[in-house]
Amino acid sequence: GNSNMFQRVAMVWREVEVPVIAALHGVAFGAGFQLALGADIRVAAPETKLAVMEMKWGLVPDMGGMVLLPKLTRSDVIRRLTYTAQPIDAKQGLEWGLVTELADDPLAVATEMANLIATKSPSAMRAAKRLIAVAEAADEDTVLLAESQEQSDLIGKSDQMEVIAANMQKRAAVFK
Repeated sequence: GNSNMFQRVAMVWREVEVPVIAALHGVAFGAGFQLALGADIRVAAPETKLAVMEMKWGLVPDMGGMVLLPKLTRSDVIRRLTYTAQPIDAKQGLEWGLVTELADDPLAVATEMANLIATKSPSAMRAAKRLIAVAEAADEDTVLLAESQEQSDLIGKSDQMEVIAANMQKRAAVFK
């Protein structure tokens, strides 16, 4: 494809058909930080430290960071993180869009979120992930067409009909 083996480690999370949630605690420096950036959602303990550490070693981010960072934060933030290699705490990461939310127990919150997501229509979830990827990269016309196509592929199909039946019967949906 378009990436080397090390870039694939972080970029593959964007290609997985279902949401990927990262639970962060301790440190996420360099490669670990870029790996986390590939996740759809990042839940971090407040004391977690994040850093683009490569400059400390005379290198540049090389695991997809320059593809992932511009989708999450501003150019000046990317430059600060990259040029200085200084760690920031997760609270700053939250303000800059690098962390989705803070939690004292990020693994418990990530697990709870994953369990909630698992109760939703699997076909709609996959469609949503595809659609978000298109929306992040394409022009308005392409995104609007993708919305229409994804919705058309969902309406009236078995997963959607099960969601309707489950909601009407006030029960959990059961997908095949």
